[in-house]
Amino acid sequence: MIHATLSTSTRRRASTSTVDIAGTDWPVYKIEALVLGVLVFLGALALTTSLQVAVLTSAASTVVAWWALLLLERRADR
Repeated sequence: MIHATLSTSTRRRASTSTVDIAGTDWPVYKIEALVLGVLVFLGALALTTSLQVAVLTSAASTVVAWWALLLLERRADR
């Protein structure tokens, strides 16, 4: 027999600063991480002239910045 229960979470949702882009609220830390990724991509491409190095470097820096900025945002909400 299967029992389904509906639960409502009482956990408070963290309030993050957002930017409205095309009717969708984007957290600022995501925009900052993506801008950083584009800048790293352009810098790595200019320095190395290798598309593979530029893509991998910018992807890695974007992911690290995305998670680091998220953690900083959540820590600031405490």
